Amino acid sequence: MRTDTSWGTLPAREHLPVEVTEAPVLDVTIPVYNEEQDLEPCVRRLHDHLARTFPYSFRITIADNASTDRTPEVSARLDAELPEVRAYRLEQKGRGRALRTVWSHSDSPVLAYMDVDLSTDLNALLPLVAPLISGHSDLAIGSRLSRSSRVVRGPKREFISRAYNLILKSSLSARFSDAQCGFKAIRRDVAQRLLPMVEDTGWFFDTEMLVLAERAGLRIHEVPVDWIDDPDSTVNIIGTATEDLKGVWRVGRALAVGALPLDRLVRPFGDDPRDRRLPGVPGGLARQLVGFCVVGALSTLFYLLLYSLFRAMAGPQLANAAALLVSAIANTAANRRLTFGVRGRDGAVRHQAQGLVVFAIGLALTSGSLAALDAASGNPAHSTELAVLIAANLAATVLRFLLLRAWVFPDRRADDQLRTDDHLRADGPTDGFTDGPTDIDSHADSAALYSRNAR
Repeated sequence: MRTDTSWGTLPAREHLPVEVTEAPVLDVTIPVYNEEQDLEPCVRRLHDHLARTFPYSFRITIADNASTDRTPEVSARLDAELPEVRAYRLEQKGRGRALRTVWSHSDSPVLAYMDVDLSTDLNALLPLVAPLISGHSDLAIGSRLSRSSRVVRGPKREFISRAYNLILKSSLSARFSDAQCGFKAIRRDVAQRLLPMVEDTGWFFDTEMLVLAERAGLRIHEVPVDWIDDPDSTVNIIGTATEDLKGVWRVGRALAVGALPLDRLVRPFGDDPRDRRLPGVPGGLARQLVGFCVVGALSTLFYLLLYSLFRAMAGPQLANAAALLVSAIANTAANRRLTFGVRGRDGAVRHQAQGLVVFAIGLALTSGSLAALDAASGNPAHSTELAVLIAANLAATVLRFLLLRAWVFPDRRADDQLRTDDHLRADGPTDGFTDGPTDIDSHADSAALYSRNAR
């Protein structure tokens, strides 16, 4: 996965300035490959719709993916005849490559794309980009699976679409409803930070971008769309599905091992109260409690299983100590990653050492409970031992969470963020679309892959 990107603080989302600028507010990209028949009527229809209904300046960019028919000639003619249309030529195929290349070099604050067949009703275009213009959201997608969407397509493609989104929800915990609808938009300042992390250059580009954006905490707005299937579509469904499944596996594995530095994208992002850091008020408590409870429940089952296994070979005190030690190491590692969001190897040994101190406290509580039970009943039943251990573990859970949160995994980012916010307030307001250096312009798929068609 691409992670070699310089990172800085992304400004809070703001409404686009109302004053007129040279750059168009919206840049709509249309990726095409051998579309000499459909390209011109579709572009003219889109241009007419935007000219009549869109209240901001716009541009339509034709991204030719190494077409071998007359598509480049049609693109060049539209570029010459319509001032709001420009044509790019890429010498390599790939929808993701085309979007990354065009979006990387666009000066528009809102970037969008749609398929050349215009299957989506164009009346959804303004609702798609409005949340990005207003500063409410970071990305926007059209959804054919919303309850209020009206869709006309065959049962085969309907099944494939719903099955694919079910796979995304079950394997990558995706919450957006439609990954592959060719009708999406993104704010340029977000694209500058997000696109270098997206590896795919083909049809999985959309899904990967959305999954990473969602995991990074970016806000994705969904718009119900009216959509009519194109029966003449040249998309290879089987090949595309295969590549998508490979992409799901790759991204899922990268997320599971913490290979993506998504924490670098976690930052105050607008006026959502959940994004604010207040002195003395810890953040993320609800999420951490849920994560801690899930890890704790699994750890308890693991601990009881180990205790039952060790108890068959040793006395209760030794079995308890061994089971608690092994489960404590696993518990610390799981809480480190899943509950408190700490990734990478930095501080892992120290965290485990501190976790062993917490383990010692739990050992004292559970061992003391077993000793008290033995003194009271002499030879208690195994079920009684398990009940006492469960009660002792529940009593130790609250103390364990407090120690993990306040001592082992303190939220140092809160203090860092407060210092950053104070610095930004001292420097004055920042325009969310101020141009600045970005590594996206040095991407391997950049200027070498395309050239502007001459007018």
